[in-house]
Amino acid sequence: MVPRDGRYRKNIIQGSTAKIIQKKDQREGTAVEGRVREILTNSSFHPHGIKVRLEDGRVGRVREVCPER
Repeated sequence: MVPRDGRYRKNIIQGSTAKIIQKKDQREGTAVEGRVREILTNSSFHPHGIKVRLEDGRVGRVREVCPER
């Protein structure tokens, strides 16, 4: 299954697994993975990725939504 684009809000569902890039890691592009607790961006599209909060409290922009296993 192909990962979904994190720039579109319609691709992100609470509870799904996503790879995000935190503000402090933007230069390196280091992504962390976790489950989405809350979607913070209200618009349907953002060029840098929709901002979310993971269940562990980390906040970042979604690079991709991982397919469910």
